[in-house]
Amino acid sequence: MASNNQGGRPRDTDVTVIPCPSGPLLVRGPISVLDVDGTSYSPRRQTVAFCRCGHSTIAPMCDGSHKLRTGHRNS
Repeated sequence: MASNNQGGRPRDTDVTVIPCPSGPLLVRGPISVLDVDGTSYSPRRQTVAFCRCGHSTIAPMCDGSHKLRTGHRNS
């Protein structure tokens, strides 16, 4: 995990992106998301899962559809 501070630990303002094998992108940290109309909103959770399979019914967020479509589960 990359860090912007000298102690090597992530700060509250750091954002980390973790690609799950055969699953979503996990984004940890304070982020803003733009919808198709350009409206910005901030997720309520500290970690958000973004769909990479294209089958989510709540896109751009992951709803676990990759588990049913591909038979894969996150590690």
